[in-house]
Amino acid sequence: MFFVDTLEIEGLGNRSYLAGGPHGAVVVDPPRDIDQVIAAAARRGVRIAYVAETHVHNDYVTGGLELARVTGAHYLVPADAAVSYRRVLVHDGDEFDVDPAAGLTLRAVATPGHTPHHTSYVLAEAGRPVAAFTGGSLLIGTVGRPDLVEPRLTEDLARAQHASAHRLADGLADDVAVLPTHGFGSFCAAGRSAGTATTIGAERHRNEALVKDVDTFVADLLAGLDDIPAYYAHMGPLNAAGPAPVDLTPPAPADAAELARRLAAGEWVVDLRARTAFAAGHLAGSFNIEADGQPATYLAWLIPWGKPVTLLAGSPEQLAAAQRELARVGIDRPGAGVTGGPEHWLLPGDRPRAFRRATFADLAAALAAADGGPAPVVLDVRRAAERAAAHLDGTHHIPLHQLHRRSTELPDGPVWVHCAGGMRAAIAASLLDAAGREVIAVDDAFTSATEAGLTVVTA
Repeated sequence: MFFVDTLEIEGLGNRSYLAGGPHGAVVVDPPRDIDQVIAAAARRGVRIAYVAETHVHNDYVTGGLELARVTGAHYLVPADAAVSYRRVLVHDGDEFDVDPAAGLTLRAVATPGHTPHHTSYVLAEAGRPVAAFTGGSLLIGTVGRPDLVEPRLTEDLARAQHASAHRLADGLADDVAVLPTHGFGSFCAAGRSAGTATTIGAERHRNEALVKDVDTFVADLLAGLDDIPAYYAHMGPLNAAGPAPVDLTPPAPADAAELARRLAAGEWVVDLRARTAFAAGHLAGSFNIEADGQPATYLAWLIPWGKPVTLLAGSPEQLAAAQRELARVGIDRPGAGVTGGPEHWLLPGDRPRAFRRATFADLAAALAAADGGPAPVVLDVRRAAERAAAHLDGTHHIPLHQLHRRSTELPDGPVWVHCAGGMRAAIAASLLDAAGREVIAVDDAFTSATEAGLTVVTA
């Protein structure tokens, strides 16, 4: 009897899989921190015989090379992927015996689209396909985006995605489980996935690539592509070169004087505490990215690549979890790591900074109070596609990932900053606060804006 264990990589919106039988298993698209994969195999009591990559990843650093080295597994990588290390070259149709005694095999299926070399893997038991590991090809309701490799290839890859999705659907029975790597919050997905589990049969009736003709699908797919996180440009080269083993030992500590020195040197000091705690009191010059709010994605997107980062956390557990997430996107060794609160991070005589949190109703009241005078500066930090769908009339727009270099574009005066739910507004408020601006973070759902009497312009 076969099994499939799902390894959730929630901070990046991805999944990895451990699948096999009583004796042998394959790991598909493993994360950088391979200890959790090894632990999962140990719980099952199985030997990892194969490590399989569906493609050279653009959104995270793989742990595949190191996992194969540590376990002695065969490392399966699509043959056309340009990488710099020894691996098993995988071609379309190749089969591998995962657990011969249990009759479990893995068959490679070329599914270009997310990348030119993308390959899916079909797990079969006694010759009957039972699961398809589709990586960035067929996702839940959508497909992986085709624009991460080379802009000139985007349309061709979008057409390839359509063909690859049909190849999988045409070649597999309705009850075969579809197990993608992307699509659970990852920016590698071309659209929003609905649900957490699916089958070939379910996708036949709802997947954009399977219910639309190729021209309609391509036009809609290209029109809906969103911003690409800046750090993606570094992931592919890291994965192609062969990532170094991850080091998750605790970072060096730092006292208040050391924190002050790092801030003065222009280094990034990132406070991982909840946005409510940060707004109430924080170290001047520090930025806030909540530990529970995809810190790896947003920090890696915002920070100039290679700039030293120091982490401030409320607890050792929070610090360790953030360090693990950052390692998954190539931010390997924080310059320092400190726990506690502002009372531990301030020099003698210094006072914590703070800023106000508000609702859309508070913003509406502030606009009404202007009464013909200078209106409050209102900043929308959502992505362009979100703003195009609906936005507040008369507001400024700078997407969060552009704010650090564009904040001087804002007029003078207090800045009311909002997003869709409050988390990105809190990050933006911390950036503006560190730059010396008076800021009010709107910690409220955008759906409340209309109820507050604000004018919302819709597409």
